[in-house]
Amino acid sequence: QVQLVESGGGSVQDGGSLRLSCAVSGYFYDKHCMGWFRQVLGSEREGVAAIDSVGRTTYADSVKGRFTISQDKGKNTLDLQMNGLKPEDTAMYYCAASSACRLYGHIWLRGPGTTTYWGQGTQVTVSS
Repeated sequence: QVQLVESGGGSVQDGGSLRLSCAVSGYFYDKHCMGWFRQVLGSEREGVAAIDSVGRTTYADSVKGRFTISQDKGKNTLDLQMNGLKPEDTAMYYCAASSACRLYGHIWLRGPGTTTYWGQGTQVTVSS
């Protein structure tokens, strides 16, 4: 059973920083994709950043140069360092993971029958 648990959300002022972390259990790290998505109520979920098992990364244009994704295979965690936060970054942030996957640009190339797992989300609020 794969479980993803996010932490690190909160409220900050415009220009502030937060670090989100996703603890992964019951997961095989070979040939995987992991990433962060965000969603504002009433809008579609959008990709923020992703990383695969060989270290390829991709970022949404809106966060490039401000956010950094990283993974610690020893600790089974996925982190998102968010600097220079803006009010438009306010959203619920979700961690996601998929095995038998690699990144091709922004695309998660998954093998047939692959499941993508999701965490419960952590709220990030940036005030002006």
